[in-house]
Formats: sequence, C-alpha cells, structure tokens
Amino acid sequence: MAQEQVEEYLEAIYDIAGTDGAAKTTAIAKCLKVAPASVTEALQSLAEKNLVHYEPYKGASLTGEGKKIAETIKRRHRLLEVFLADVLHIKREKVHEEACRMEHTISEDTENALCRMLNAPARCPHGSPISPCSKGIGSCTECDAQTGPAFHLPSDIRSADIIPITDLGPQQKGTIAFIRGDCRIVQRLSDLGLTLGTTVSVTRKAPLNGPVEVFVRRTKLAVDHTIAENIFVDTKKGGVP
Repeated sequence: MAQEQVEEYLEAIYDIAGTDGAAKTTAIAKCLKVAPASVTEALQSLAEKNLVHYEPYKGASLTGEGKKIAETIKRRHRLLEVFLADVLHIKREKVHEEACRMEHTISEDTENALCRMLNAPARCPHGSPISPCSKGIGSCTECDAQTGPAFHLPSDIRSADIIPITDLGPQQKGTIAFIRGDCRIVQRLSDLGLTLGTTVSVTRKAPLNGPVEVFVRRTKLAVDHTIAENIFVDTKKGGVP
C-alpha cells in the first residue's frame, strides 16, 4: 500500500471509532468510497504492519503506532484548514477537500511552521479541536523561544496520551503536560498555580461552554472554558491535586 493510502485508512478508522473503539469494514468502505472487499484486503495489510488490530466480522482498531500516525495526519489536516480559510480565504465549504489533498505531503517542519504562523490555533474552521504537537516543550512560548536551526527535538518526548482539562471526567486527575498559548496566558495560569507538572482535577463544568472549576493545590479555581481547553494533562500521571 502507498503511504497516502495507509494514512487515509488510519484516519478513517480514527474518525469512525475514535482512539479506543473499532471500525466496521462496511463503515470504512462507506467513508472511503471503496468496495468492502478492498477494505478487508487493506486491513489485513495494515495488521501485518502492526498499525491496526483486525478481526474479521468485528472490525479494526488502531495500535499505538497506528494512532500516532492518524493523530499526526488529523492535526496537519486541521492546521491546513485554518491556513486555507484564514490566510488564503478559501471558502469554508471547500477547505476540507483541499486539506485532504495536502495533508499527506507536508513535512513535520512545515506542520510546525504552520502552527507558529497561525499562533497555535485550538480549533479548525469547523470547530474540531487541534491536538498539541509532540515536541518536548511545555508551552507555545518555549517553541517561539527555541525555534531555529539548533532546535531539533525528536517526536514523542511528551506522552501522546494527553487531553485538555475540559475532557477530564468526574474524579479523574491529570498532570499538566502542555499549555497552548502565548506568554501572557502561561504567566496568568502560573500565577493561579496551574504550572507544568501540577496535578489537577475538574469539580464542575458550567453548561454552554461556561467556566470550568478545577481543584489544584487544595484550592478551587474557575477557569474560562476557552483557556481550559488549551491546558493539556497527562491522565496516566494523575496524582493527588
């Protein structure tokens, strides 16, 4: 299979089943507009490459490596949508199709440059969240400060299993791993005690994207929803807030 085809299948499974579920062969065929028999053959090939777990009649789910590739492509797709809509002023109904053509061809360096130029957008024009990068940095401020010929960090230094605070469930804890935003946001959160490595939990989420109440350092804080969704936590390192 060509790499572009591999990425399209992994992205389709990601869209249909999320990060932990399974996608049926028929659903993948409908999404990619191909015959079910072709999907079965492709899934067998992807399973041999250890990119999916495939069981006949049950469907396919992403392996760790498959999830990594799918999330990378999804991030690039959504960054490209923002670029096309906000910079090139392509009509919103056309940006998805255009981004689909481009997402397989850009490099990691181009992806990072897009993110910096667009000021690390949180969502694509359709409202879908844009995941943080995998560079070994704690905030966008660090990225701005270290960008240059000498700044070459390998991918996946930071855990890939991080989620925004707004996605934390009841009684679930997480350790702050990345803050998306400029130095003013980072400083404001630091003044509130929301710093890298700090363990937090969510005690209440106001409806209609209202403030998020978090428990940190034995204190309850109300954080604006648009800021809270840019604070990412590693749930595997949750401790006592």
